[in-house]
Amino acid sequence: MKSTLKKLLPFAVVGVISGATTVGTLQYFNHDAANGDQSYFTKSASNVSFAGMNSAAVGDDFVKAAKTTVPAVVTIKNYQSRSTNRASEQDLFDYFFGDPFGGGRGQQRQRQQQQAPDNMPSGMGSGVIISPDGYIISNNHVVAGANKLEVVLSNKKSYIATLVGTDPNTDISLLKIEEKGLPYLNFANSDNIEVGQWVLAVGNPLGLNSTVTAGIVSAKGRGIGILSSQGKAANPIESFIQTDAAINPGNSGGALVNTNGDLIGINSAIQSTTGYYQGYGFAVPSNLARKIIEDIKKFGIVQRGFLGVTSLDLSNDMQVAAYNKEKRSNIKAGSGVYVTGFGDNSGAEDAGLRVGDVITKIDTMPVTDFADLSVAIGSKRPGDKVMVTYTRNGKEATANVTLRDQKGGTSARTKADLSVTEKIGAEFKPLDERFKTDYGLNSGVIATNVTEGSEIAKIGIVDNYIVIEINGKPVNSQKDVEKILERYSGNVSVKFVDAYGQIYTRGFKMP
Repeated sequence: MKSTLKKLLPFAVVGVISGATTVGTLQYFNHDAANGDQSYFTKSASNVSFAGMNSAAVGDDFVKAAKTTVPAVVTIKNYQSRSTNRASEQDLFDYFFGDPFGGGRGQQRQRQQQQAPDNMPSGMGSGVIISPDGYIISNNHVVAGANKLEVVLSNKKSYIATLVGTDPNTDISLLKIEEKGLPYLNFANSDNIEVGQWVLAVGNPLGLNSTVTAGIVSAKGRGIGILSSQGKAANPIESFIQTDAAINPGNSGGALVNTNGDLIGINSAIQSTTGYYQGYGFAVPSNLARKIIEDIKKFGIVQRGFLGVTSLDLSNDMQVAAYNKEKRSNIKAGSGVYVTGFGDNSGAEDAGLRVGDVITKIDTMPVTDFADLSVAIGSKRPGDKVMVTYTRNGKEATANVTLRDQKGGTSARTKADLSVTEKIGAEFKPLDERFKTDYGLNSGVIATNVTEGSEIAKIGIVDNYIVIEINGKPVNSQKDVEKILERYSGNVSVKFVDAYGQIYTRGFKMP
């Protein structure tokens, strides 16, 4: 299955969210190619030659980094139930790397794959060991939809992993295997990387385990719209490291390291017309990935702080032109982020920002485009204060903004603080009585805003599916769902109707 990015939106909607941005690409990942597609935090060609540098010294650096990195990079095998009637979650692999054979053959391979034996993985990717006691970081799309995750070390030892948590908004996941004394990588400060510096990508592309490729940092702070285009991320943040180190299907979740062997990014996607390497790879910066993992380990969920603004990226000429046409305005393209409005409980509005202000800096970090704003807020949590520098009528001003969560709160939340719908990963709308009559239903609610990787998503429910009963009780409103599952623990039975009118009963354990 081949997908393309959404058409350019005239302006960004949603407040800037703290969390780390995820990797992206312009096309889906081909999981037919070798079924393809984590460091605890410590402070700590013949006739070709390099011009004007000591190539031998560079080679030595590569060898050192490779020896450090390879033992800490693992293969992750994603096993899924074949009984689902909907598209496999491993479509995400196609999404991040593309289907070079086009939709027809991709769909045919998908049908064949869904009929494959249960002992065969649906997809494979990479991961990075980030602590000696077995914590592993990878991508959300590598683990999505799995009912079993197998981790294979570079020495071929195999483990069944526990999925600790995921974040679709950054495409980051955290796994754990029960082992001690493992080799691991340290996080480096990704803010310190420079365009042009040497980097290595380490992973398991196309079934070739422990593959090391070299390149440079081609760009920083890339926002390519992959997460909002794909639609699974409710509040995506993108500020990728772009590299020309060769990355292919299977590299997802692997390590991007500097010449010291320190982790500077998590390889996640490529920009390609074929689904294979064409010179453009993207990685989640280590600072952002680290923040997500710390939240998952400490709170069980990602802590997200918002400025609470809707905005227009002035660096995007096409976006500015589209906005001007729609709003009949005459805003000029340039540098910075133009405030177009405010969300509910907006900390930015309370601090004095107004529509028409242009945000140019967060604390000491310049903001030239929306990706800069995303990464600046992405390292923060609700309750954190940031200094926002902006221009109004040509004059520069500053405001101290307290970041809030989507409910207006300024304190950290844990899983225990989540509502029922947040825990199971969906919201529900009442079903029209006429619809019930026409289709012979006595009850039902429509699933909306289904979160990628949530309990509801894992059992095959997507947006617009109809939930008829939960635990044998009819549901006709979101309040019915909340009443049944509030303070409930144990196995949950869900009866639902898919887009073709087929009725299923599936279950999950209440988180």
